[in-house]
Amino acid sequence: MRVLLLGSGGREHALARALHRDPAVTMLHCAPGNPGTAEIADNHVLDPTDPVATAELAQRLSPELVVIGPEAPLVAGVADELRRRGVPVFGPDREAARIEGSKAFAKEVMAAAGVPTAAARVCESGAEVEAALDEFGPPYVVKDDGLAGGKGVVVTSDRAAAVEHARGCDRVVVEEYLDGPEVSLFALSDGAHAVPLLPAQDFKRAYDGDAGPNTGGMGAYTTSAGLPWAPPGLVDEVMETVVRPTIAELRARQTPYVGVLYAGLALTSRGVRVVEFNARFGDPETQVVLDRLATPLAGLLQACAVGNLDPATELEWHPGAAVTVVVAAEGYPEGPVKGDVVAGLPEAAAVPGAYVLQAGTALDLDEGLLVSAGGRVVNVVGTGADLTAARAAAYAAVEQVRLRGSHHRTDIALRAAAG
Repeated sequence: MRVLLLGSGGREHALARALHRDPAVTMLHCAPGNPGTAEIADNHVLDPTDPVATAELAQRLSPELVVIGPEAPLVAGVADELRRRGVPVFGPDREAARIEGSKAFAKEVMAAAGVPTAAARVCESGAEVEAALDEFGPPYVVKDDGLAGGKGVVVTSDRAAAVEHARGCDRVVVEEYLDGPEVSLFALSDGAHAVPLLPAQDFKRAYDGDAGPNTGGMGAYTTSAGLPWAPPGLVDEVMETVVRPTIAELRARQTPYVGVLYAGLALTSRGVRVVEFNARFGDPETQVVLDRLATPLAGLLQACAVGNLDPATELEWHPGAAVTVVVAAEGYPEGPVKGDVVAGLPEAAAVPGAYVLQAGTALDLDEGLLVSAGGRVVNVVGTGADLTAARAAAYAAVEQVRLRGSHHRTDIALRAAAG
C-alpha cells in the first residue's frame, strides 16, 4: 500500500512510525513531514492546508491512502478535494470537521444527539460573556469558538482573566466547569461504524502539578489494559453514549464522519461528560496509543477511508505501558524560542525501552544541525511492563536531550504509577 501522510508534528511522526512498521505499507510519503519522518519516509515540500496543491501532489504520487494528521487541513477542506478527485482519504470533510473547528457547532450536534456535556452559552458580545459568567460562576471556562491549536481554552477563578480571554476572540463558548479527571478516547469511523482505541490521559498545563497556562499537551500515558484508575466499562459506555450517537447524528445531517473522532472527556461526579471533540488524532496521546497498537494501522485507516470498517473489529495491543514526555522550547507556550540546537537524540534513543519522536524541529542546512522550530520540540516515549517502568525509561531518555532553555514536566503519569 502506498500512503501519503499530511502534517509535520510529533503526532505525524508517531503515525509515520506506525505506518512504516506495517508490512502492508510499501511506500510512505510525508508532506511536509519533519527531519524525523525523513528517516523513514519521503518528505515533500507542501502547504497541507492548500486543497489543490495537496490533491495535485496526491495525483503525482498515486497513493492508495491519504492520512490527514492535523486539524487545519481538515477544516480547510483538503479531504473534500481529495475525495472529489477519487483519492481514498482518512479524515473528515470540511463540514464534519466543524466538530472541532467550531465549539458552538459541536455543542449543537451533542444536543441533537443527546450526548452528555457541559451546559454552555455561545457569546458574541461582552455583555453576553458577562451574563454567562454570572450564570455558571467560577471556575470560569471560556473557549475560543474556532481552532486555536489546543491553547484556546481558559479555565480560571479570575473573572478578569476570563473576560480578557473572551475579548481576544471573535466568538466564544462559556461553559459550566466540569469536575473530575479527564480522559481522551479515540474512535476510528467509516461514517457509519466506529471502533475504539485505548483511552489515554494527557497533561495540558505547562508545569508540574497542573500549574501554568494551557498548552497543546506536555505528555501522556496509557496501558494495554487502559487507565488503571478508570471505572470498568468506561470505553463501552463512551462508545454507547458519546461516539456512536455523534457519528449517527452527523450521518443523518448528510455529513458522514470518516476519520478518527477524538472525545475529550471529564469523569465527573455526575457521570461522563464531553469536554471537547477533535477531528483528528490527539497530540501527544497518539504517541502512546499507537505505541501499544499491535494491529497493523494502514488497513484500519484504509477500511475507514473506503467505508468498509467492520464494527466487530477487535484490536490487538502490545502488553505493558507507554509514557511520553514533551521537551518544550524556552518560552513555550507564550512565545517559544526557535533556532536553538537540539542534541542528544541518538543517546536518548539508545536508552532501553525508549525512543524519540520529532515535533517542532528543522534542519539548519548551512550548519547541518538539528534545531528547534516550534514550541513542542521532541516527544520522548518510554515503554515498559508497567507505568513505573515506562516512566523510568522516558525520563532516563529525556535526560539525554540537550536544548538550551528547554523545559518539561517531571510528573507525567506519576500519580497513576503510584496507584
